[in-house]
Amino acid sequence: MTLVQRVDVILFVADQARSARFYAQVLDRAPDLDVPGMTQLALGPGVALGLMPEQGIARLLDGQVDPTAARAAPRGELYLTVDDPAALHARALAAGARELSPLAPRSWGDDAAYSLDPDGHLLVVARRSAATAPGA
Repeated sequence: MTLVQRVDVILFVADQARSARFYAQVLDRAPDLDVPGMTQLALGPGVALGLMPEQGIARLLDGQVDPTAARAAPRGELYLTVDDPAALHARALAAGARELSPLAPRSWGDDAAYSLDPDGHLLVVARRSAATAPGA
């Protein structure tokens, strides 16, 4: 079995600086790395969010992928389980996210709010629902 030592979730973005400002405001932290071609923000121990310009991944893979072709619809989501999803969702909206669904109980046992970031990626902030939390 291979032990994963670190997880980097990398989103391809149209404007790295805009996305860096957005996620720094939403996560209430400065990037750990912010250089041409990559911005990185720690999400927790061993987990980071990377923001890579679309043209960077296209160039890196010699044009074999074109992230701009997938802009019309989200193809995944960044799902963040946090202590205060209402506050994080409010920061996302204030930073320019478009709300899709407010914080509400979900069938899988979380309270979750959905929005779209400036590049159209789904951003979900959640916590275990009080009704399904251990000891409830």
